[in-house]
Amino acid sequence: MNSALLNGGSRCSQGPTTFGGNPYQHIMARFRYRMQNILNVKEKLETQAKNEFAIAAAKEREEEEKLNALRDRRNGFEAHLKELVASELDVIKIKEAEDALEVIKYHVRLQELNLAAARQELEVARQKLTAAMQDRKTHEKLKEKQFEQFKAEEAAKESKEIDELVSYRHGR
Repeated sequence: MNSALLNGGSRCSQGPTTFGGNPYQHIMARFRYRMQNILNVKEKLETQAKNEFAIAAAKEREEEEKLNALRDRRNGFEAHLKELVASELDVIKIKEAEDALEVIKYHVRLQELNLAAARQELEVARQKLTAAMQDRKTHEKLKEKQFEQFKAEEAAKESKEIDELVSYRHGR
């Protein structure tokens, strides 16, 4: 091969050497989505909504576990009370067991309310997450449409340039 070509030179018959090898090659315009900053905000809002949903789901699971533990304790108190009633006629022990059972039943009711509140918070977080996801997807679809329009415009420009080159060469 010619050493002049290796060193970036050119042969007289070829004309000037360009980086792409094609002297008529143009640099393609870059696509820039005008509302990218809005899309970025929507993505951050979605991430935040996902985190809030995860926290609400964890709280709901925790409240449910507390409720199950209280129900297990209540069942134990009920079984203990039945044993006392069946085996002894110690009125004081039976009354203490009944009182303890009423206290645990009260705590079960409170925990059921806590669980209902946690489930309501989870539902609100789910709705926020769904809305954030839909919002982000809407902006992504808009970006995709604008990108497709950009590609079509670029293809039309390229086609026009090719047509001009062909007509220029044929006109020589």
